[in-house]
Amino acid sequence: MSFLIELWAFLRSRKKYWLLPVLIMMVVLGGLVVLSQGSAVAPFIYTLF
Repeated sequence: MSFLIELWAFLRSRKKYWLLPVLIMMVVLGGLVVLSQGSAVAPFIYTLF
């Protein structure tokens, strides 16, 4: 959790708010990869791509 706090402080102090959507999309796509590894949700995720 401290990593997220430090990351937010860095983004806020350096005015790098444009990186926030990139990080959010990376987390979402990472979550899709984790879900698609041998779960019942995998066939539905593959139809998205």
